[in-house]
Amino acid sequence: MVDVALRPIDDADLDALFEQMRDPESVRMAAFTAEDPDDRAAFDAHMARVRALPDAALHAVTADGRLVGTAGNYVMDGRTEVTYWIDRSFRGRGIAGRALALLLETIPVRPVHARAASDNAASLRVLRRAGFTVIGTEVAYANGRRAEIEETLLRLDR
Repeated sequence: MVDVALRPIDDADLDALFEQMRDPESVRMAAFTAEDPDDRAAFDAHMARVRALPDAALHAVTADGRLVGTAGNYVMDGRTEVTYWIDRSFRGRGIAGRALALLLETIPVRPVHARAASDNAASLRVLRRAGFTVIGTEVAYANGRRAEIEETLLRLDR
């Protein structure tokens, strides 16, 4: 079994995270991504903003000590939401589910909300296994697809 952990993001992680988050296949699957995943200046500015937010937490996800992605939470419209990104080469090993479980242990409030492209079956499976239930859908513009797509909205009450 893979040893999954969360730790603070270091400046030294940013190069690897930038590369992970600009993988074209991953960008398409995640759908709701940066406007231009290849824009390093925009990535750095976004990461600096997120890391400085008082009501957000962004963690590095490691698997057997190796940086494999991020997991975080933030408040939007008064609701706590979670997000995660696992490098495509590490998917299918239970890392996202374990990282999400660890993240949820750090969030004292409930409910917690999540969202995913409705056709992102893998991410929806991770969220459902963690106890999230579908509460609806909405159509929103997805930079990763350059189109409006359906997004599934989920909530965890426990």
